[in-house]
Amino acid sequence: MEHITFTSPVLWSKIIVSILCGSLVGLDRQLRGKPAGIRTSSLITLGTTIFVMLGSIYEPGQTDRLRVLSQVVTGIGFLGAGVIMSKEGLVTGVTSASVIWVLATIGAAVGLGYFGMGLAVTIAAIAVLVGVELLEETFLKLQIGAHRRDNNRYEQPEE
Repeated sequence: MEHITFTSPVLWSKIIVSILCGSLVGLDRQLRGKPAGIRTSSLITLGTTIFVMLGSIYEPGQTDRLRVLSQVVTGIGFLGAGVIMSKEGLVTGVTSASVIWVLATIGAAVGLGYFGMGLAVTIAAIAVLVGVELLEETFLKLQIGAHRRDNNRYEQPEE
């Protein structure tokens, strides 16, 4: 069993990277006024990192390491489901729920020591969030339907 202490560089490097990655994704969400801002995103990546680390420090005969990871995925699904709302036929919060799920993957990657993967997923997530927003602003028709803005400038075409 790997011994992790309070002063362990492995522990602190994983904590710092997971908080950094969560904060970067959370910053985008917070600037847009969406759920799961900087604090929430950082805590999701940090918590997932630590859970995965705890599951991976035991010898294979003592525990099933994949079980911890699968339980994190299940638990994070419940957290994500909590931000999905339906009002007057319009479903909101699906992107925020997806972001929460991706944050858990970042934390899991970092917790298992795959810093590059965690950073790559962080960059990819931000690129999707920012890139699609830019596409929606450029091509106004992309805002019609479920992604229609609240100002109702872009009404759905009548059938």
